[in-house]
Amino acid sequence: MSKNVKALIKYWQLSAEHDYITMRGLFGIKRYSDCLFFGHIILEKILKALVVQNTKQPARYSHNLIVLSEDAGLSFSEQDLKLLDSINRFNIRSRYPDVKFNFYKICTKKYSQEYLDKIIKLYKLLCQKLEKEK
Repeated sequence: MSKNVKALIKYWQLSAEHDYITMRGLFGIKRYSDCLFFGHIILEKILKALVVQNTKQPARYSHNLIVLSEDAGLSFSEQDLKLLDSINRFNIRSRYPDVKFNFYKICTKKYSQEYLDKIIKLYKLLCQKLEKEK
């Protein structure tokens, strides 16, 4: 594996680790919608690390977790694909204020905790895949 490929994988991996800490902290201070946004981001970044690792090419500019998982050559169950599709909805940073406000309202502690648990489980699984392939 070339030095550039290794550096790019490390970049995505470290960036995801940093944002993982941010995600956990946001949940702790009850910023639930922001926590879920960062949940999307950490999965996006670890998937991009896997894309680079498996293709030896930079990951495409996409925020779609399903597309990135396909690019990485990963196969997920139908249930996991539905989860990724649901988490894709959390990437709302640049959407209109009314969309954001509606999202804020659904992000109760219970709703956010359920997704946070699923995101963490999936993130750890993807990290294991990344380490196993090295």
